[in-house]
Amino acid sequence: MQYLSLGQIGDSEIKQLKIFKAVVDCGGFSAAETELNISRPAISNHIANLEARLNMRLCKRGRGGFSMTVEGEVVYDQTNQLLERLEQFRNTINNLGVRPAGQLKITLSDSFSNDPRCRLPSIFSGFCKRAPEVELKVEVGKMSSMENMVLNDKLDLAFIPYHRRLDGLNYLHLFTDENYLYCAKEHPLFILPDTLITTQMINAAKLVHAGLKPHDEVHHMLFDMNLAGLSYHYETRISMAMSGQFICFLPQEIARPYVDSGELRAIATETKSFTLGAAVISKKTAQPNRAKDLFLQTIRDIFSDTDTRAPY
Repeated sequence: MQYLSLGQIGDSEIKQLKIFKAVVDCGGFSAAETELNISRPAISNHIANLEARLNMRLCKRGRGGFSMTVEGEVVYDQTNQLLERLEQFRNTINNLGVRPAGQLKITLSDSFSNDPRCRLPSIFSGFCKRAPEVELKVEVGKMSSMENMVLNDKLDLAFIPYHRRLDGLNYLHLFTDENYLYCAKEHPLFILPDTLITTQMINAAKLVHAGLKPHDEVHHMLFDMNLAGLSYHYETRISMAMSGQFICFLPQEIARPYVDSGELRAIATETKSFTLGAAVISKKTAQPNRAKDLFLQTIRDIFSDTDTRAPY
């Protein structure tokens, strides 16, 4: 196929590229109907017009299902980069002024969204009063990906359990969790008094863990243990422990309701525990971002009445 010079890219091409990206992300035309809120024939027309504009076939559709061509994979990758750069440009320009606008992208790790110690309602309320024109995009994600997303400008801020310090990130400490080892009442260790639970018993028991590279204190706790299950989210770790087949480390505040109800019990508290800080991470950069700075200052103001010294 002879490729033609693309020339200028206008709003119509960007719209078509966004539709193409949505089709790929959804895995096909039918699934993209709900995401885009337009009909399948309309989606098909947009893709056909984009292919005609680029003079190349981007995807295969038919009885064999949806798949991208080699050219389509390149266009999809470049579309992602283009849209990310456009969003960064828009947010940067919007945040140059005294009154910020645009979008602030924030992700929370696991249970932080419902943890009263994060004071999120107060943070959101205070920030929105200071920056009413900023759109907040808040999601829940995995810590292992959030660090990279902040470093690569795909996220502005992330609330994470602290487990390591990366040179390219700033850390704003919020609070500290004491983490203990728990078993459920269906587990053989539950009925034993602490004096009869030996290190050998604990190390032989199946442990479900988060699957992340831990900091030194946590690594020391896990070193000799039987890492037999893996689950990042606290809720699923608790469910696995409730089966009576696993033990797991949990923050004391997360485990408290289950301990109070008699469903979980902390064991070996003198030998198996560690501290874990909660922090807000942001990228170290000289590029101004008034919305991000205001959000971080809002957090500092709200936590000004607490001892926010980090345990690391």
